[in-house]
Parts: sequence; C-alpha cells; structure tokens
Amino acid sequence: MAHYPDLAGKVALVTGGSRGIGAATCRALAANGVKVAVNGRDEAAIDAVVADIVGQGGEAVRAPGDVTDEKVLQRLRDQVGPVQILATFAGGQGGPMKIDAAGWRAVIESELTSAFLTINAFLPGMIDQNHGSIITMSSSAGRRPGGANIAYAAAKAGVVMLTSHLANEVGKHGIRVNCLAPSAVLNDRMRRYMSAEQLDELAAAFPLGRVGRPEDVAEAVLYLASDASSWVTGVTLDLTGGRVTG
Repeated sequence: MAHYPDLAGKVALVTGGSRGIGAATCRALAANGVKVAVNGRDEAAIDAVVADIVGQGGEAVRAPGDVTDEKVLQRLRDQVGPVQILATFAGGQGGPMKIDAAGWRAVIESELTSAFLTINAFLPGMIDQNHGSIITMSSSAGRRPGGANIAYAAAKAGVVMLTSHLANEVGKHGIRVNCLAPSAVLNDRMRRYMSAEQLDELAAAFPLGRVGRPEDVAEAVLYLASDASSWVTGVTLDLTGGRVTG
C-alpha cells in the first residue's frame, strides 16, 4: 500500500465503510495515519473493521447509521466533528432487478441522494477549514450502458455530474472533489454467486487479465486524498483494468 506522509493526523469519514471497497479504504487511510470514522448499517461489520484497524495500531471509530437520513447525518457530524477527507461510498444496489416507481426511488436515494446529503452535512466544516478532499463513488455503469439496473446507472451518472459541479463551486474554498468509477471489483456477492470458471471468464474480458480488488480502489483514494493530487479536482477516474468507459 502506498504511503503519503501528509495524510497523517487527518480525519476521514467513509460511508459504506464496513465492507468491500469501503472497508479497504478505511484500512488504507488508517495505515497512512488517518483517524477513520467507519460508517455503515451493519454494526457487526463496522466493529470488525474498527477492531482490525485498531489491532494494526491505527485509529478508527464506529459511525453507524443510514446516510439517506438527514437526522442520522447530523448526529454523525456532531460525533465525528470536522473532517478533512470525505469518501461517500454507501450504496451498491447495482444488480439486475425490476425497477418500478418504488424501486427507482429507493435506488436513487441509496446511490445518489446519500452522497448529496452526506456532502451537504460535512461540507460546511471543510469550508470553515478552507481545506478538504471529497471522493465520490460512481461506477462503470454510470459511464456506459451495461448489465446494471437502469436506476443504478442513472444514479451513478448523476454522481459524476454532482462531482463536477461541486468541484467547480468549492474550489475557491480549497476543497477538491473527485470521483471514482470502478468496473468489476471482487466482492462477497461475486464470491458467493459466481463459480471459479465464471470469475476466470470475467477476468479475461479485461485487458489486464483480472477483475479489480478493493485495494485497487483504495490506492486511488489515497492519491486523491493526499497532496500528491493537489491540482486535481472535478475528475472522474475510471478504474476498469483497461476497459476505458469515460
């Protein structure tokens, strides 16, 4: 894992931080000396990530709650305090499903509105500090049509534009806003439902010959959170193993 000394001593909130990409991001930030607030809805999963980080000598605190709820976000803001790094990674409802009106609203809330509400809650503290890095989570599904459900694709495309507009608005406050758009990243669901042969077939579809790992995305987070990317804002980085989608 890369090391960025300027990250040491900063505070980060990672929504969706209890599993997968979010959990890998929490661990990577903590390994760089960041105090990490781990958010999610599964408190047992949060506890496991926090215990792992603390066991490795890092700093982490529990920050459970549903980030589609403004009252929950107010509580988290009061609990965590001002942050210098904000990663809005909650979501993950990209699987095929029949989308009716209720399903559409639920997916948009989970994937797009949650990002907006989280940023809205923590942005004032960043403005007060005149400093900060916000990293949002889109997907290759938001970059071109594919196998994801239509609500997820629309929401993730919305995250890209939210990022671009916000970067333009808050740059004057010393705040950078960037977006990650991964393609297939190995997760528990893939391990559960795909055979080894299916995973090999999927890996072969990528020019680099493998699917992504959560740590691949976490490495990109470290770069975007650090001063190494001090002149980078409004960018969506496609993490697709060579299958460029931008």
